[in-house]
Formats: sequence, structure tokens, C-alpha cells
Amino acid sequence: MDSGTILPDGSEYGLKGHAVDRGIRRRVGLAPEAGEIDFDAPYNRIATEEAWTFPELVKAQLDFLDSGDAGDDPALDMAGMFAAQSELQAMLQDIGEQRVAHMDEFGIDRALLLLTAPGVQVVRPGEGTPLARESNDRVADACRKYPDRFSGLAAFDPRDVQGSVAEIERGMTELGLNGAVLNSHFQGHYLDEPEYEPILEALEAHDAALYIHPTAPMNRKPYQERGFFGALGGFPHDVWVHTMGLIFSGAFDKYPGLRLVIGHMGESMPLQLYRFDWMQNNADGIPGLRGGQPAVTLKHPVSYYFFNNIWITTSGEAWEPAIKFCIEQLGPERVLYAMDYPYQQSPDEVAVYDRLAISDERKKMLMQTNAERVFRLPETHGK
Repeated sequence: MDSGTILPDGSEYGLKGHAVDRGIRRRVGLAPEAGEIDFDAPYNRIATEEAWTFPELVKAQLDFLDSGDAGDDPALDMAGMFAAQSELQAMLQDIGEQRVAHMDEFGIDRALLLLTAPGVQVVRPGEGTPLARESNDRVADACRKYPDRFSGLAAFDPRDVQGSVAEIERGMTELGLNGAVLNSHFQGHYLDEPEYEPILEALEAHDAALYIHPTAPMNRKPYQERGFFGALGGFPHDVWVHTMGLIFSGAFDKYPGLRLVIGHMGESMPLQLYRFDWMQNNADGIPGLRGGQPAVTLKHPVSYYFFNNIWITTSGEAWEPAIKFCIEQLGPERVLYAMDYPYQQSPDEVAVYDRLAISDERKKMLMQTNAERVFRLPETHGK
């Protein structure tokens, strides 16, 4: 399909792909110019934040939401919103032929499959770990069926600490998965709290990079009242809290092999590294944080952990100045390509990467080899 083809709702195919939006997608503001994908590019495109789900999980989410027993959980409410979008669900739940066809259409060689928000951490207590096992079995099966096209991350329910440890181990050993994914907070809790430390220990022990994906923020009111519940505010801010919480808890000092990946251009955090270092003493060495815990004093400036323990992906951020800034400041080895399928799927965005004004070596790192290294993917030769 030609990039400039006008879709039935008036959107351009090149901007929207097969995504289902609430409005017409027009070429305004910083939207990319129309472009053609280079299907003979000298690199493979490995997309590293590609969402999926499965019917049993959606049903469990809706059953808990409809029961009225869940209390106030904005992330669970978001599950209800996503479940009502039938065309979106069809794409999310397909980890077979249709997804591969769309990958072929967009020039994507391999997709890293992440169980989408809000995941297994919002269902009834006791149901999360069995559903995580089902999720991991399903994604591993898809990877076996399409070994050259799919890789996957292991899901876990952090409310069940021992179950999480077991699933991370099973995912990384028996199932051959390539890391783990968590959809940020779970009823307002985060992995920097002391009771979840065994999960961090297991991630390091099994060399499993942890991808923290956004979810709806627990403090919903100011966001929801302004329409900022998702990508305009709530999503990135919640991942900020999770990431900075892990840093200031001393997690990376205690577990120096712990690896964290955050999407959407690092949720804009790289732009703030100077200020994070300058203001570090606001939270460093302060007793009584995290429910009265003793003071934790970091061994390094905040920026150190972004240069040594944290990687970012470009999901939904096909903007050349931002990509180049992050490559220059974090280092070319710390930035990975992602599309964010099916939420954002633009052929014109793929074309942006093909024409980036960076060296061929750096472009191959961005599009292919960084992902192979961070997620321990099979190395691709011949491109």
C-alpha cells in the first residue's frame, strides 16, 4: 500500500498503518514526512516493544473489574477500555500469521513480544502467577513456531514474589525467553520496596533484562481530568517513579548486573540527567523513605546508572533530533529501535530511521545489534 494512500477515516496510511485511533491522523506538527521503507537496508530491524495479550487474561481482567471487588485500580480500568476495542484486541491477540504479515509490510525482521499493559498484575490475587505461566508458555510457543521472527519476554506477577522468581527462572531456562517485562506499578507498589528484592536478585542471577512498560498512574485524578491519563503524562511519569525508585533504593549498587530497559525514548528521562545529578541530595542518604527504611546513599551520581545499567528504546518516538541526542549523550550502544505495535504503527516512521543522518555503524547498532546484545537474541549475519 502506498504511504500516501488515504484510509476510510481520512488518515494517511503512512502515518497510521493498521492502527485504530479515535480520530483522523493528519500530517501536522512534528509528524514525519511521507517516506518509503528501504527493504534492502544493510541491517535487520528488530522492534523491541511490541505488545500482545491473550483471551484468558482479558477475561480475567474484565471479570475482576466487573465484580466491583478490585477497589480503585486505574490500571485495571484501562484494561476495560482496551478490551472494548475489538480491532485493537484482534491485533494484540494475534502472535501468528497476521502479525508476521504486518511485520513484512513494515520491514520488521524480528519483534520482541511484551505482554501488554496492564498485564497479570491487576487480576484477582492468586490468579496472576497462573496467568503469567500461561502467557509465558504461549509466547514461547510463538517463538518456536517463528524462530526467525519472534522473541519474547517473560511476564510475572510481582504480588507473588516467590511465584515471580520461579517464572523468571523458568522463562530464562526452560522456555528460552529473552528477559522479563513488568507493566510498572501494581496497585501503587513498585519493585524498589524491600519485599520485592528477591525479584531483582532473580533478574540479575538469570541475566534477564527487565523492560518496565507504562501503565495508568495510581494517582489518576489530575491526569484523568485533563486527558493526560496515558502517553501525554500518566504513562511516562509512572515509569519515572519506578526507574528513579530503583536507582535511589540502591538496587543497582547491590545488584550491579541488574539491567533495565525503558521505552518511549527513556520516557524523556535522558534530557534530565544533569538535573538529576544536581538535585540528587533531595533523596540520597535520606532516612525514613519507602515506609520508614534506613537511609540509602548511592555509590554514584544518578547519571552513572543510565550509562551502565539502563537502556532505552525509541518506541513511538521517530523524531530524529531526540534519537540523535540520546545516542550522543547516552552512547550509541544504549539506544534500541522499537515500533510500539499495534498502538503505533507508521510506515513513515520506519522510513525516518532509514534516512537518519548517523553513521552506518551506529544505525546498525540502533536497529539491530544493540537489541541482540541486550536481550541475548540470536545474532543475524549477512546484513
